[in-house]
Amino acid sequence: MKRLLLLLLCSSLLLAELRLSEPIPSIEKPREVVMGISHGDDEAINHGLSTANNILKFYGPEKIHLRIVAYYHGIRTLLKEEKEISVRVRALQQYGVEFVACGNTMETKKIPPSALLPDVEIVSAGIAEIIERAHDGAFYIQP
Repeated sequence: MKRLLLLLLCSSLLLAELRLSEPIPSIEKPREVVMGISHGDDEAINHGLSTANNILKFYGPEKIHLRIVAYYHGIRTLLKEEKEISVRVRALQQYGVEFVACGNTMETKKIPPSALLPDVEIVSAGIAEIIERAHDGAFYIQP
């Protein structure tokens, strides 16, 4: 009996719907989100890209404006030479996700702009980009 009750409780939680905050995101007023990727190991990068994918699935690409800023070791996310990761980045770009590279990190690690994937924006300081987007009202997430 206890197992049946527990099973019913768990299944009802799975069916519970998330209540969206006002204003509800729309094509005219999408949720603004900035995400940082600062760790360069495969697990951290893939976790960040999976988080972006989950956000897109939940809201729909037309109701979310997502900028991913790669800095420090996370700059590896945006390198052409990282074939498996670059496939995921390019797929997210097709759904409107913007990728931003930290110029300070590129300078420190001696990464030329030509080493980056196409359509990646370079800013002087990645962390300052995150601060400014958050100041402008974007939600900041760090997976």
